Amino acid sequence: MKQRPPLPPFTYETAIQKVQLAEDAWNSKDPNRVSLAYTVDTEWRNRDTFINGREEVVAFLTKKWEKELDYKLKKELWSYTGNRISVRFEYEWHDHQGNWFRSYGNEQWEFNADGLMQRRYASINDVPIDSKDRKFI
Repeated sequence: MKQRPPLPPFTYETAIQKVQLAEDAWNSKDPNRVSLAYTVDTEWRNRDTFINGREEVVAFLTKKWEKELDYKLKKELWSYTGNRISVRFEYEWHDHQGNWFRSYGNEQWEFNADGLMQRRYASINDVPIDSKDRKFI
């Protein structure tokens, strides 16, 4: 299995680096690129959806970014210990009708020894916004 540095156990510096790498990957809006950060048998809960394995991750993200247009994400390290990291995040996007949203959430991440994420649990809420109120342009 290929390693995905930085590896656990995390320090403050390596946890910050892991969060930034995740933010960069998700902002690429490339489902295949994003999926490579996860174990082949990764387990996710994303809102009310349960996802198992990289193939389902790719399918989920493909559908997500077909709906969430001009997606822009910011992540912030909340806490870390051993092989786990918690983040808070917000992202903005619009639908096909031009309605803008800011989505807020928290994620709990668990990594294997090779630095691949084996578990991701995300709680997310969407708030309608006016396009003039966007933060991430």
